[in-house]
Amino acid sequence: MFPSAASALLAGALLLGALLGNPAQAGNQKEEQLADAVRLALANAIHDSRPPKPVLRDAQARARYQAWFDEMSRRLVKRIPDALSRTEFLEAVWYEATRAGLDPGLVLGLIQVESAYRKYAISIAGARGYMQVMPFWTKVIGDSDRRMLFHMQTNLRYGCSILRMYIDMERGNLYLALGRYNGSRGKPQYPNAVLAAWKKWEFGPKA
Repeated sequence: MFPSAASALLAGALLLGALLGNPAQAGNQKEEQLADAVRLALANAIHDSRPPKPVLRDAQARARYQAWFDEMSRRLVKRIPDALSRTEFLEAVWYEATRAGLDPGLVLGLIQVESAYRKYAISIAGARGYMQVMPFWTKVIGDSDRRMLFHMQTNLRYGCSILRMYIDMERGNLYLALGRYNGSRGKPQYPNAVLAAWKKWEFGPKA
């Protein structure tokens, strides 16, 4: 008997994810009851309109950022060939990650697992963009315009803010926070995939 069209579509999507180096099911955050203070903090973070330009206080910080940027740009050439697009992407990743108190390497690793660096990626669950943000978040903390989840900075801002919230909810336990981000809290596949990918994007002196 021939498989149903839905089964064939699901199998094709899973195969495509594997071919793109995306071993875990991406983007399936669950809608949760949030305290008003948490909801307000997230909404304020999302609506901050400042441009995603790194804020660097001194020459040492500028030199470190430039070294990070040069190395990450080199690693991303095959994934984002256009130099301008790569520059804008890395500036936004650095800005949104550090703004949320996250390591930019962690965010790059999460993006690798979630979307394989595809700006217009859509998961089986309906999550969108680089960080595979579920559309319900645009109603919970945004302006309900789910199309903006394909806008680079908006997607990164949502993703980083949501991950920061989950880390705080899990009292700093990154493993559980990553599981919650993926809607698979307590299961090892997704957190392990992100943590392994993070190692590929680490930057700093070797021990």
